[in-house]
Amino acid sequence: MPVPARGQLRVVLAEDSVLLREGLVRLFDEAGFETVGSYPDAEQLLAAVEIDLPDVAVLDVRMPPSFRDEGVRAAIELRRRYPRLGVLLLSQYVEGTYAHELLSSGDGGMGYLLKDRVASLDELDDAVRRVSDGGTVLDPQVVRELLSRRADPLESLTPREREVLELMAEGRTNGGIAAQLFIGVGAVEKNVTSIFQKLGLEDSGTDHRRVLAVLAWLQR
Repeated sequence: MPVPARGQLRVVLAEDSVLLREGLVRLFDEAGFETVGSYPDAEQLLAAVEIDLPDVAVLDVRMPPSFRDEGVRAAIELRRRYPRLGVLLLSQYVEGTYAHELLSSGDGGMGYLLKDRVASLDELDDAVRRVSDGGTVLDPQVVRELLSRRADPLESLTPREREVLELMAEGRTNGGIAAQLFIGVGAVEKNVTSIFQKLGLEDSGTDHRRVLAVLAWLQR
């Protein structure tokens, strides 16, 4: 899949609301992205991706025909077919069951944001670029709902480690976590190391285990 110059990312979009779909196309244009296709349902997007060759696919979660989980299931299929494709779910809902499956691999290039909580164009711009670069972007509310479903494997974590874990899942760096919690970076690093140890996550040489630290309990 070709990689365009920085600031010229190729985006494909699936959103059933005409007004929101056209609005997102305009926002992407303002951000300097090229929208290579915009579709009213996930089926059309799936059929077009091989031709459109996007860098990032942005999908709603609930779309025709059933308005239940078409978008997130399409996201899973996209990652199966195109592992390097960035995928950003942009929805009003947290679809827990398939979100678990989508995120549990720990692979980067994934995002899940809630529409009502995207506060600015800059935030959306940053999310698209981060998933395109292989990062992970999760809305804090998505993190909380996923954690609340099956929290038992996290019982060994201290309250501070839980705070650090949630901020990790939001995509914050150790420096960002330190600033948020008003503690030193060294203290954050100790908490992160402890989290990895308690959840049995071996050092793979990548940052993906930061996501796996949040999602490891889903796989037990």
